[in-house]
Amino acid sequence: MTTGIGVIGAGRWGPHLIRNFDDHLSSDVLWVAETDDMRRKAISERFPKVAVTADLHDILSDQRVDAVVIATPTSTHEPIVRKALQADKHVLVEKPLAYGLDESIALCRLADELGKVLMVGHVFLFNRAFRAAKEYIDRGDLGDVKYLSMVRTNLGPVRTDVNASWDLASHDISIANFWLDATPVDVTATGGSWLNEGVHDVVFATLTYPGDVLVHIEASWLNPRKRRLVAAVGSERMLTVDDMELNEPIRIYDKGVLDPASESVTDTYAGFRNQIREGEVRIPHVTSGEPLRAECDEFVSRVAGSGDSLSDGWDGARIVAALDAIDRSMAEGGASTAVEPVE
Repeated sequence: MTTGIGVIGAGRWGPHLIRNFDDHLSSDVLWVAETDDMRRKAISERFPKVAVTADLHDILSDQRVDAVVIATPTSTHEPIVRKALQADKHVLVEKPLAYGLDESIALCRLADELGKVLMVGHVFLFNRAFRAAKEYIDRGDLGDVKYLSMVRTNLGPVRTDVNASWDLASHDISIANFWLDATPVDVTATGGSWLNEGVHDVVFATLTYPGDVLVHIEASWLNPRKRRLVAAVGSERMLTVDDMELNEPIRIYDKGVLDPASESVTDTYAGFRNQIREGEVRIPHVTSGEPLRAECDEFVSRVAGSGDSLSDGWDGARIVAALDAIDRSMAEGGASTAVEPVE
């Protein structure tokens, strides 16, 4: 059975979604909706068999369309997802699910009531390096995880509809939830708005997870260097995933403090160095693959009625709950702010 796909939004990310579903053996892209005339023309030239339109209702009214893929600005997600579900379509929407927790929960409930697949495009959950890292964590190779440090910076692209947290930190929260099999309890956050008043270009957030595991996130689109680095520090070992290192993204460090509770006095550099265990650094092999392709594969499988989702609607709503708490903490001057539970 071939799944009929309609894609809404053909901006920066939309063409990658169109390509993956168009190349898929079990899906067929029938429509693309895009309001920009030049982009519609470009899509027609690149995918001549796909019908293009400026009106998303052309897609929602077509009975051949089984599923809708949404890659539009965050502020438009809620109404488009709701209309698609009500039109009897399965939905894959780019992260975040919606710009608001109440709206996100309502969409999840609607999808459940209608028996439709609702999946959120948290693409790093389909990255083989991050999935391999979770296997090391789950196996106990790091010991007890103490904290995660997550850096996601670049110079642009600058957005005006959402802040850097909703745009960038949403990736890191999805990874943290996945690695820790938990959701944060509370958040403290601060940020700065320099380019557009009221929109945070830079966000520093610290999330507390069950067991007092800390997750610190730096999210910025106002930084001269593009960085995509995650570190997990455990009681036995440490691990990093650098998404900019395509060939060798994972490093496992056999390092630690030998005796942090020691009362002995050390007054030499050599003695200080001897308090740290400097073990080997391993670089495990990670097979290459396009994460977005794996995400699209899973969506098609779920529409066909098989497989579980790494990023269903409820997972997406839990990430929105953390983003909402970050915004509330920044509005309160960095106060500790509870993350609303999502049931």
